[in-house]
Amino acid sequence: MNDILHVAVREIKMGFRNPWAYSFMGLFSLFMLCLLLINAQGYVQGYSGVTGTMLNLILYLLPLMTLMLGAFSLTGEKEDGNWELLSTYPISTGAFMTGKYAGLAVVLLAIVALGFGFAGLVGWITGSDFEIQTYLLLLVFSSSLALLFLAISFLVGTLARNRWQALTVAVAIWFFAIIGWPPLLIASLGMMPYLWVKPAISVLTLLNPAELSRLFVVVKLGGGSVLGPEYYEWIKWIRRPAGTLGFIAVSILWIGIAAGTANWLWERGRTRV
Repeated sequence: MNDILHVAVREIKMGFRNPWAYSFMGLFSLFMLCLLLINAQGYVQGYSGVTGTMLNLILYLLPLMTLMLGAFSLTGEKEDGNWELLSTYPISTGAFMTGKYAGLAVVLLAIVALGFGFAGLVGWITGSDFEIQTYLLLLVFSSSLALLFLAISFLVGTLARNRWQALTVAVAIWFFAIIGWPPLLIASLGMMPYLWVKPAISVLTLLNPAELSRLFVVVKLGGGSVLGPEYYEWIKWIRRPAGTLGFIAVSILWIGIAAGTANWLWERGRTRV
């Protein structure tokens, strides 16, 4: 436990010294503030044009930021020789990876919280504030994206040999999961028999954490009607009392699988060295 805490504290200090973190924080806060101030309604509630735009902004920016910060953190340990030094100490791979994940999670959640807090404060002063439930759902959406893609970034950082390779893989994953997902989904479903469409949507949605988080928040915001009849079962499931617990369980499973695989690959590399 002490090893995990020491690694986490070290990662938090390094994260807040990283200029990338402050650049993303400033960019995130700026866009959130701009979208809030141009809101003509004066009050953001439920699923609307403003919240839909905010969801898309968060979906484009946050996963890429998370993938880059997480992957660079691990590849930096290799390139700078820090891991070679740390591996001489009696610290397990599990403690090292858990500590890094915890530390980076604190940094990312702080960026998200400050971005929302700054936008919310200015919005409250100018009279263009959020309904509290809408605000909390957007915050949950951002936090879940950060935690899910942080686990994926550990896979990238484990497999990549240097920062440039990590950057290439991170951007490729981001493009596939965010930008390329809608056309790829439509093309895949178009080649399937009609009876396969709904089961395929369920399976493919579970395979993409960004889409899973987006569907959850859109339905919770009351915008389930924009998803189409193919998502009817998803809408029913999310609206149930157990829908939130189910989403949390699936997210934890996603994080466990991705982070566990990264830990196993890192341990294999350690034993080879």
